[in-house]
Amino acid sequence: MSLPKEDIEVLSSTWTEGVLLKRDVFSTVERGRFRTAAGEVDAVLRRLDQVPWWSYPLALHLFRRERRALALARELHVGPELLWAGEKSLVRGFIDGVALHLAKPVGDRAYFESAKLALRRIHRLGICHNDLAKEQNWLRGSDGKAYLTDFQLAVCFKSRSRLFRIAAYEDLRHLLKHKRRYAPEALTPRELQVLANKSGFARIWLATGKRIYQLITRGIFNFTDREGGGRRLVNDAPVLINALKSNPAVRDAAIVAFADRRTGVGLYAFVEASDDLTESDIRSTFHAEPKPPEHIQIVHALPRNDTGEIRNEILQLVAMNQIDLIEPLMRNDADRAFMKDILDQRKNLRDRFSF
Repeated sequence: MSLPKEDIEVLSSTWTEGVLLKRDVFSTVERGRFRTAAGEVDAVLRRLDQVPWWSYPLALHLFRRERRALALARELHVGPELLWAGEKSLVRGFIDGVALHLAKPVGDRAYFESAKLALRRIHRLGICHNDLAKEQNWLRGSDGKAYLTDFQLAVCFKSRSRLFRIAAYEDLRHLLKHKRRYAPEALTPRELQVLANKSGFARIWLATGKRIYQLITRGIFNFTDREGGGRRLVNDAPVLINALKSNPAVRDAAIVAFADRRTGVGLYAFVEASDDLTESDIRSTFHAEPKPPEHIQIVHALPRNDTGEIRNEILQLVAMNQIDLIEPLMRNDADRAFMKDILDQRKNLRDRFSF
């Protein structure tokens, strides 16, 4: 599916290609710069020209839902600003922040207060997001506030109907599930009550529709994880990590996924090993199946949190070349010094872009 002539004309004069963020059967999403009347700004482009024919009708439907919701919420400043929209592509403002599962706002009461306020503001306009169970659809901005993204499943209601109230309740309940995970001590008695009471629609969905949804998304569309790595990250990465650890010179390893313009999804392995180990040595440990990682980087040590767990959220940003988003995750100067060699020697430079 190609873009309409009008979309191509606008993008050719206003859009500067940057980093690929995601490519699936519903759209291609990339970060770059968009030229406005006030100058260039960081932005995100969603386009449908690489969508397969068999998923195109649904992709177009989701695209139109997002376009309408973003246009309606333009002045709210709780999500990306709609900068331009065509027939099969749109450009939205870039939010300087990281997804909830990367930010991990443990104990951050202020974040969840702002998240609740953001929900209240879109609900006042009749917009229900309908996809807030996913942590990647909640961002923690560099200002510490909560922002919403990915409005493809959003519905814009003309009245506060019963269906609207159910959808708004479920938006809130999903937010509170995240609050329970990261800041359970901040939950109020009323919020605990909401968490304990799913709507009738949600109960029916969990018993019926969700099973069909998972069958379609995991079986047909190959969506199996929130990072977008699909079956390669879920099924292949553990096998590859075991192969890496079979080498006595390897102390530990981590594999994350990244969007790739040629293959759709690539794997990036970070290997903690002795200095005399080479990438060729590592690749010799792999077999033809499963497919080896596209990138292998030997590091002096893997970044870890206070409990010793690998900080995959940071490695994910390195693999995706979103290095400007790493700074908010740095706790101190020691963290920054630790990451310098890893950043300087990163491998995925195909989508390198100076933000």
